[in-house]
Amino acid sequence: MPIDTESSLLQPTEAPAARALNARGGASAVLVCEHASRFIPVSLNGLGLDEAAARSHAAWDIGAFELSVELMGALDAPLVHSRVSRLVYDCNRPPERADAMPQLSEVFPVPGNQNLSDDQRTRRIREVYEPFRQLLASTLDARPAPPVLITMHSFTPVYKGKVRAVELGILHDADDRAAQIMLRHAKDSGLRVALNEPYSATDGVTHTLREHAISRGIPNVMIEVRNDLIDTPTGINRIAGQLAPILRSVVDELSQVEAKI
Repeated sequence: MPIDTESSLLQPTEAPAARALNARGGASAVLVCEHASRFIPVSLNGLGLDEAAARSHAAWDIGAFELSVELMGALDAPLVHSRVSRLVYDCNRPPERADAMPQLSEVFPVPGNQNLSDDQRTRRIREVYEPFRQLLASTLDARPAPPVLITMHSFTPVYKGKVRAVELGILHDADDRAAQIMLRHAKDSGLRVALNEPYSATDGVTHTLREHAISRGIPNVMIEVRNDLIDTPTGINRIAGQLAPILRSVVDELSQVEAKI
């Protein structure tokens, strides 16, 4: 039986499920971090995870939030982030996807996600996904000019036993404008860069881009940083220093194109 039995998922002291930082930032960009936190509401009793799983990359994108905060400051861009673990609800997945509330994440079983009832799934959608979705939508709609949507993620160096050599992944869905500009500038970063690695749209990881950017016709890109590069403050500062000028170039080039239209 599922572990969560309370009528409300988030206690008042645990809310909100999502937050916007630097909402009035002046950049023509909005940063997003869907997997910023490994927090699991008390009502879910830790989802039955052991300590290793609860702290692992399965529960969150290690270093992604801290990196996003550094880039928020460097770019002066708003940052919208989830405050709940993706094992409770993955805000980069639509409600109909089974892995929005995964029963298994890589090698980690999630006991508290086994045999969820429709009511339990609906509660998580209502209390975790919808607040995030609505906050991101309102943040985008409040921008004075069409922004570039930039989603920030990290990935594990070894996944299901396979070593990943790439250090910076640049992902896109149907709109590759921002990704191609970023790829061009990132080639001189000193990082091992790849387009649509270690994931791509075919893996179903571009929901935020589709839901919030492609639907609005605004440029967008999904960034994946290998998490062993950003698991310390020093590493986060170094990668932020490399990414910030690249992203400024992306935003500037796209803003110039928009101005000519």
